Amino acid sequence: MIQRYPTKKIYVGSVAVGGDAPISVQSMTYTRTADVAATVEQINRLHFAGCDIVRVAVPDEEDALALAAIKAQISLPLIADIHFNHKLALIAAQSVDCIRINPGNIGSKEKMREVVRACAERNIPIRIGVNAGSLEKQFEERYGQTPEGMVASAEYNIKYLEDLGFTDIKVSLKASDVARTVEAYRLLRPKNHYPFHLGVTEAGTVFHATIKSAIALGTLLLEGIGDTLRVSITGELEEEIRVGRAILKDSGVAKEGLNIISCPTCGRIEADLVSAVAQVEARTRHIKKPLDVSVMGCVVNAIGEAKHADVAIAYGKGSGLIMVKGEVVARLDENQLVDRFVAEVEKMAQSEE
Repeated sequence: MIQRYPTKKIYVGSVAVGGDAPISVQSMTYTRTADVAATVEQINRLHFAGCDIVRVAVPDEEDALALAAIKAQISLPLIADIHFNHKLALIAAQSVDCIRINPGNIGSKEKMREVVRACAERNIPIRIGVNAGSLEKQFEERYGQTPEGMVASAEYNIKYLEDLGFTDIKVSLKASDVARTVEAYRLLRPKNHYPFHLGVTEAGTVFHATIKSAIALGTLLLEGIGDTLRVSITGELEEEIRVGRAILKDSGVAKEGLNIISCPTCGRIEADLVSAVAQVEARTRHIKKPLDVSVMGCVVNAIGEAKHADVAIAYGKGSGLIMVKGEVVARLDENQLVDRFVAEVEKMAQSEE
């Protein structure tokens, strides 16, 4: 059983972050935020993909002024991502559910004081977003773009907010590689009780981002670190949510959806296993109940795995078995197995709700 670090519970809109709240999955739109219709369309896509919280870029005043109209048309909590210009945060704070600030580029303490005052008035949290590539000058000069520099920046800015009496804080420490990202979170975690947002920044395409994020985020989650996460992908929005949910599930942190066990392809396979597993994935993606299911292509691994699965296919030559909780319930021709398997999974998912 993974024991999460105890953290303060804060709220981003209606979504609890930290404490005993489930780990939430976030994403970010790539439209120009001032294009309200396009931004709302992307946010709705993320909502239906299973996103919990959405962030939008606010690079100029037109974008900041569009936030109220966007917020009025969506159901997801909305975070404004602010760089360089603190005045944009002051506008955004009037309508969003959280402000994300990069301390390395926002400017003077007085500017931060104004942002804190605006967030406190509406009781919305601030995310301190530290990126290895944009540390404040004093930390980069002393530490370089290292985990130690990232932690020093985060601690400095946490203390500054605390000195202003503001404690509705969450923190992210992102680098573009796995090692620095993991080490930074490990170093900072024992030093405060604020919730952490996990992510590897600028992680690349679906292939590379999935691997980097699975290693970094999976490692941290297994150590009990993390309260929200984002998988940063250069690609379609829904993939960020799909990969993020899979990392939570396969790390054992979230008990949701099917754990599909299928054997590696080899010369013993007596069926079109690749096609069968693809069909199973597509036809059971909507199921949220945590179940172990097995799709095996020959007798060597099939029976042993099937005994321990909730529902299983054990392929033979031209036919196969359907097993439920280790018991054979049907022997069918190969072309009938997937349909019966899906029916059994659906039935079990409904019966255990």
